[in-house]
Amino acid sequence: MLIYILEDDENIREIERYTLRTNGFEVKDFELPQAFYNALSNKKPDLIILDIMLPGEDGLTVLKSLKANNAYAEIPVIIISAKTTELDRVKGLDLGADDYLCKPFGVMELVSRVRARLRKLGKKEAYTYCGIELSDSERSVFADGERVELTYKEFELLKLLIGKPKTVFSREAILGSVWGYDDNLGRTLDMHINTLRKKLGSKGRYIVTVRNVGYKLEKEDKNEA
Repeated sequence: MLIYILEDDENIREIERYTLRTNGFEVKDFELPQAFYNALSNKKPDLIILDIMLPGEDGLTVLKSLKANNAYAEIPVIIISAKTTELDRVKGLDLGADDYLCKPFGVMELVSRVRARLRKLGKKEAYTYCGIELSDSERSVFADGERVELTYKEFELLKLLIGKPKTVFSREAILGSVWGYDDNLGRTLDMHINTLRKKLGSKGRYIVTVRNVGYKLEKEDKNEA
């Protein structure tokens, strides 16, 4: 598995490179965004580790560019940053980052999060439930035959729910799976649930709130076709 690191701090870059290589990963690291883009055009990595505060072009701009390009949009991105506020983390995750790790970080936690994200690469499946169709490989969603355009996080949220219909997912479990950690981001989760319901139209009612627990996907009216 090939991992690209874009980090301007030489000491941190060295720690990340050494840790990942000693755990069996192939690693290429870059100090500047342009060198990173040049390498990316030649060979796509399996995962990208991205710093936010970079010279010339900040990491969030790099992330936007990646997610806007179909050739790179599916590459998992883990942000590692000294920006540790809730707003910083929400911004990075909502732009499409798969995980957000704050500096200083534990090297074994880094390895664990990298492995977790890479495991998900092999799980490309299709799901159907009550007129909602989701294709992981095509990154597509249809409700009653009509295509639904979702953001990256909305897609991952629906995929979690539709993967196990009728299963109640706690708020902490959803945040941990979709946002990569279980910090208190309840308002962000509620916002995504509400938007997802609206985008699914009449099928949005199947996303059920379980009071004081979390959410599930279930057709509550057993007589409904």
